[in-house]
Amino acid sequence: MRSINYVFLLLALFAEIIGTIGGFGSSVFFVPLGNFYFDFYSVLGLTAIFHLSSNLSKIVLFKKGLDKKLLLSIGIPSVLFVVLGGLLSKVLETTFLEVFLGLFLVGLSLFFLIKHKLSIAAHTKNAIIGGSLSGFSAGLLGTGGAIRGLTMAAFNLEKQVFIATSAFIDFMIDFSRTFVYYNNGYIHAHDLKYVPFLLVIGLLGTYLGKKILAYIPQSQFRRLSLVFILIIGLATLIKLMLN
Repeated sequence: MRSINYVFLLLALFAEIIGTIGGFGSSVFFVPLGNFYFDFYSVLGLTAIFHLSSNLSKIVLFKKGLDKKLLLSIGIPSVLFVVLGGLLSKVLETTFLEVFLGLFLVGLSLFFLIKHKLSIAAHTKNAIIGGSLSGFSAGLLGTGGAIRGLTMAAFNLEKQVFIATSAFIDFMIDFSRTFVYYNNGYIHAHDLKYVPFLLVIGLLGTYLGKKILAYIPQSQFRRLSLVFILIIGLATLIKLMLN
C-alpha cells in the first residue's frame, strides 16, 4: 500500500464534498488536482470511473425528484458530444489540453464571479445547446458540470430535483466516456489500485456534502467554490509554465 498516494485521495474527497455542495460537480476540482499527481490521460480515465460511483450515490441520496424532460433534452446531446470530445482528446497533445483546461477553469470562475446574476432563458433549445457544450467539455477536458449547472439553473428546479437530475445526466456521460477512454487507452492497469478508494470516496463525499448542504446555503458555497476553481486554474497554468 506504500505506492498509494493518500494526499491525492484526501484531495479527491475534498473535491467530492465541495463539488456536491457548490453544484459544479467534483470533476471541476478532481481533474486539475489529479494532474499534479498523474498524467492528463490517466486523470481522464480515473475521473470517469470515480464519477460513476459518485453519481450513483447522488441518485440514491437525492432520489426524491427527477425532471424527465430535462433528462432527455440535456442528457441525450451530452452523451453524443462526450463521445466526440473523448475521441478528439486522443488527437490533441496533452500539453495543449492542460493549457486549455487551465484557461477554461480561470475563465469559467471569473465569468461566474463577475456575472453572478447571469441567467439564460428556460427553453428546450438552450437545454440542448447546454447539454452539447457540457458533454463535449466533459469528454475533452474531463469536466463539464459547471456548464450543465448553468443550463439547468434556468429551469428553477427544487434543490433535490436539480441534484438528482444533474447526477443522472452525469452518470450517462460517465458511462459513455468510460468506454471511449478505455478504447483510447486512458484506463491503465497500474492506476486501478485507486478505484476501490475512489468508490468509497464518491459515496462518503456525497453523503458529507448532503449533510453540510442541509445547514449552509448553497449560494455561499457556490462563491467559495468559484474562488477554489480560480486558484486551481491559476496553479495549473503556473505549473505548466514552470515545467
